[in-house]
Amino acid sequence: MITREVSITNKVGLHARPATFFIQKANSYKSVIWVEKDERRVNAKSLLGILSLGISQGMNITIIADGQDETEAVDGLAELINSGLAE
Repeated sequence: MITREVSITNKVGLHARPATFFIQKANSYKSVIWVEKDERRVNAKSLLGILSLGISQGMNITIIADGQDETEAVDGLAELINSGLAE
């Protein structure tokens, strides 16, 4: 299991369109992936789950992956967030 904390820097956070990009990227990995914020953990491959966290600019989240490509999953998702989520 791999975890990494990342800070959300894009203006709208993980809402609607940016969340969709995040979920599409998460779905490209075989590992089980979660996003955790304030001790709430949701499936990173679920739009409703991600949106329910209410992640906005300046917040920190933890990406957790467990599986055969866990390192690539955490690295790829952290890189996507750090790039501004195509904003």
